[in-house]
Amino acid sequence: MYLSRLILNLRSRYVRTDLARPYEMHRTLMQAFPDGLTEGVERVLYRLETQPRTGMPMLLVQSKLAPDWAQLPLSYLLADPEWRNPQVKEVLLSFQAGQLLDFRLLANPTKRMSRSLPRGMDKSKRVGLYDPVEQLAWLDRKAEAHGFQVISAVPNPRPPLKDRQHLLEFLSIQFDGLLRVIDPAQLSEAVVNGIGSAKAFGCGLLSLAPARP
Repeated sequence: MYLSRLILNLRSRYVRTDLARPYEMHRTLMQAFPDGLTEGVERVLYRLETQPRTGMPMLLVQSKLAPDWAQLPLSYLLADPEWRNPQVKEVLLSFQAGQLLDFRLLANPTKRMSRSLPRGMDKSKRVGLYDPVEQLAWLDRKAEAHGFQVISAVPNPRPPLKDRQHLLEFLSIQFDGLLRVIDPAQLSEAVVNGIGSAKAFGCGLLSLAPARP
């Protein structure tokens, strides 16, 4: 598995377009990988953040295959002589049961519409969870299904993910906290495949690091 850090160049019209249309950003990132990737076989996850030193938008991108970022549009990445951009490193997943890890997850917590809705309404539709208590309960359910236990977490609302071209809008919540590994294999699978929905819009990437003392 590979983890890339890309600092974007706001002077690029491609970058400005992609920031306004998250799904287009996903399509741009896929240019770094072979055509015809099979969903589920090759999952590309990403999360948009801000690079602390430059204040520029920064992407963290996780992939099973090594990316070729030279395929991105010209000047898509910020040219900075002091920073290697992009940065790519290979990551080997290895967890131990009981291990404590700091985590970050940008997610789209949702629930299905109530079954008690009037006849004729779409009961398969999912709606965003705006109550922090419900958001944390959603995270606990995901943790149980994916081999870890949430020790502590803070849900921080991020601006909604909007794609005006496709008339879509997704709730986005950034969870930062501490987890305990319960099932290493399940957790590894969650890291590779992501958690929750709206992955093509920048959600689902679970970032882990050794717990700070």
